[in-house]
Amino acid sequence: MTDNHNKITLMALVMMIFTTVFGFANSTVAFYLMGYSSILFYLVAAVLFFIPFALMMAEYGAAIKSDEGSGMYQWLEVSVSPRFAFIGTFMWFASYIIWLVSTSAKVWIPFTTLFFGSDQTGNFGFAGLNATQVIGLLSCLWMILVTVVSIKGVKGIVRVTSLGGLAVMSLNAILLVISGIALALRHGEMAQPLHHFLTSPNPSYQQPLGVMSFAVFAIFAYGGLEVLGGMVDKTHNPEKTFPRGIIISAVVITLGYAIGILCWGISTNWQTVLAKSTTNMGNISYVMMRNLGDVLGQSLGISAATSNTIGLWFARYTGLGMFLAYSGAFFTLTYSPLKTLILGTPKSMWPAKMTKLNKNDMPSFAMMLQCGVVIVIILLASFASTDASAFYNILTLMANVSMTLPYLFLVYAFPKFKHNRDIVKPFEVYKSPRLTTVISWVVLLVVLGANVFTLIQPVLENGDIQSTIWMLMGPLLFGLLGIVWYQRRARK
Repeated sequence: MTDNHNKITLMALVMMIFTTVFGFANSTVAFYLMGYSSILFYLVAAVLFFIPFALMMAEYGAAIKSDEGSGMYQWLEVSVSPRFAFIGTFMWFASYIIWLVSTSAKVWIPFTTLFFGSDQTGNFGFAGLNATQVIGLLSCLWMILVTVVSIKGVKGIVRVTSLGGLAVMSLNAILLVISGIALALRHGEMAQPLHHFLTSPNPSYQQPLGVMSFAVFAIFAYGGLEVLGGMVDKTHNPEKTFPRGIIISAVVITLGYAIGILCWGISTNWQTVLAKSTTNMGNISYVMMRNLGDVLGQSLGISAATSNTIGLWFARYTGLGMFLAYSGAFFTLTYSPLKTLILGTPKSMWPAKMTKLNKNDMPSFAMMLQCGVVIVIILLASFASTDASAFYNILTLMANVSMTLPYLFLVYAFPKFKHNRDIVKPFEVYKSPRLTTVISWVVLLVVLGANVFTLIQPVLENGDIQSTIWMLMGPLLFGLLGIVWYQRRARK
């Protein structure tokens, strides 16, 4: 009885999944790229990716326990082979390297917005260096600072930056309340007309190839599912509760995204607000929140100057919340995926220096090495681009592609995991071998197809080979490095 009282209930499970998966910025990026039509993509992604993939992770987590983080290596090792498991886990870790590269540059957008009310990173040119080069150098300094602090194990900073999570959650409430007020004051008039519901207002996402490439954003919006596997045995009556929790979460999250996207249409006209060359996937949330404050003032009949001031403070509050959230995530992800990689895989795969923890329980040598790798990629990316907006867009796409590719390893291994009779499976949703194979192939093709369309779109539509190379470079280089490293260590 005591154990049951400590188990996770259905409502608690739904809330945990919601806070893990739902992202405020996903609705702003969706509206910027696809307008109202992004709602359909989020719905399809929930049915073809979120629900089936989350249930797969639940089965993995219930059957194969792990004391070292995600458990991904153990899941893949038992299902396929140690070599496949190491390469898959290495690719998963590499996706966080790309995330560190991307976010170290993006963190300066909310930082400048906090002080100036708008993104000023495009004006960062200094001493003969263009804006992207200065952003690159600042990003390197940020990476060094966070690494040094994390090595010392200063957990107080992470506690303080957790306030960012609360601030970002409050942004959703602000969006709903202010949009409702503006809609009522404007007698139901939407800034972005609803009759364009199935077409994107963004010229880059009106052709079939561009439309299909948006699928990777829809999948990314449901990211973080691999951490759900460890919740199964902590759930009350998991056979019934967990599938229900996944389905209810999918409905709540999809509805959350749909309502958020519709709310942005109340205050934001795409052509008037978002068509500017200075608007990009890095600063879109701040542009739209500032406009929301401006629209509130106009709807209340306040003067243009006062409305602008309201918009300025909306943007500053968003900048504060997002800066704290980015900082908190950055401090955690500087060491967490790395520790999972080097402690969750066989110690024989790593030199002794890499696995050694300092007095603060941090792999200091490995973290310094990681810092060096991230700095090299930042410098290569920033000095290869002269346009700040293009730079942020490429970084966003790089992160999306690299973060979704590791899912392919887990989905590919799932039928093999199910066919392995030696693995005790206390929790099963997919009981039919045929159903398992069909669903695995559907999810695999959805994730693979989304990434392929994202990679080839810049080349086929604009002849932009550089963007495709940047998106491919991370996964290819790290995948090759993982193969070479495994072969070398296995021979030893």
